[in-house]
Amino acid sequence: MAIRIVRLGTARAPGEGLRIGTVRRPPRGVPKSEFASQDWYDVWYPNLAPSVETMKMAQAAETPAQWAAFGRKFRHEMAEPDASRSLDLLAALSHHSAFAIGCYCEDEAHCHRGFLRALLAERGAEIDAN
Repeated sequence: MAIRIVRLGTARAPGEGLRIGTVRRPPRGVPKSEFASQDWYDVWYPNLAPSVETMKMAQAAETPAQWAAFGRKFRHEMAEPDASRSLDLLAALSHHSAFAIGCYCEDEAHCHRGFLRALLAERGAEIDAN
């Protein structure tokens, strides 16, 4: 059992389990009834997405320093009690269930899901290397 970190909208891996969308907004132009069947996500969980202000920082980041500033701000948001408890829960569940979390971004190195991977690992989560 493990957490798989994925790009939403990509084909599911065998045994991936429940797919959780850690995004601020649902996919545009897709009926809610088709989110799961089109491999977006089964459950929408924006609690682990950057705030709108922080998301705009990420989208505007053009230098390593700007990306690092985004990372610090996002980590600060994830240290808030609700987000922190959510990360603890997912880390604990990773030892008993297979599931995936994800975002739309093409490159995980420039996406908040890379930070989620690190935050979950810091909490002892079992993470699929995919």
